[in-house]
This record gives sequence, C-alpha cells and structure tokens, in this order.
Amino acid sequence: MAHQISVFVENKPGRLERVTEILAKAKVNIRAFTVSGTYEYGVMKFLVDKPDKGLEALISQGIPANKREILAVLMDDRPGGLYRIAKVFGQRKMNIEDAYGFVIEDKKQAVLVVDVEKISEAKRALKEEGLTTLSDQEIYSL
Repeated sequence: MAHQISVFVENKPGRLERVTEILAKAKVNIRAFTVSGTYEYGVMKFLVDKPDKGLEALISQGIPANKREILAVLMDDRPGGLYRIAKVFGQRKMNIEDAYGFVIEDKKQAVLVVDVEKISEAKRALKEEGLTTLSDQEIYSL
C-alpha cells in the first residue's frame, strides 16, 4: 500500500518552504501535495517516493508529521472519470475522508489519492468495479 505524509504546521509564511527544504535535503521526491488550513493552523499532505525517509527527516527536524496509508486509484482523464470512483464509494456508503488528484499527461490518465477508513474494503470494492489501485512502488515511481 502507498502512504502519504501529513505535516501539521502553524499557518505562517515560510512553513511550506521549510518542509520542502527538509524533504529536498533528504533526497525525497514529492509526487503530489495538498495544503489545507484554517486561520491559525494547516495540514500539508505529501505523496513522496520515500515516505519512511521523509517522515524520519521531518521528525528529526522537529516538524510534527505522521504517515498514513492511502489508496491511489488510476482513472481515465476524461469527463466522468472521477464520477466512476465516487459512485463506488457512494453506493457502498463508504466515506472519503480526504482526496486529491493529479494527471499523468503522457498516459491520458489521472490518479485519485483517497483516504478512507476501511482501506482493504475500499480496495476490494474498487477492484470489483474494474478499477485499478496502484501499489506503493507504482505510485512512487510515477
């Protein structure tokens, strides 16, 4: 399974710079990321090629972070691609806790990174509907 790193920070200028500097110095490549927050605090989520190394580097520099298992679902980069995945979860009453996506331009495909409560159940449901989840090596090597 693939993992993402979540980083908890004060919502102040320079925080993204500091986190990405630590990852760069650790030679950890960021494949995708998202930032969300409130006025005071934020959460940065990173899909990286070496999550264990990235987590270790951040924690060693005093950055509060954790690693969480996610699903990376391959989808067609066309109208209805996201709907096909959302329908699987909606019909089975599985809640998507968090999600973000990115396009793989040369393949005309996209990847939806999904955080759900019951990963193995969600993976099985996606497979039953003919959808592909990417392994950790597949996602980290994109």
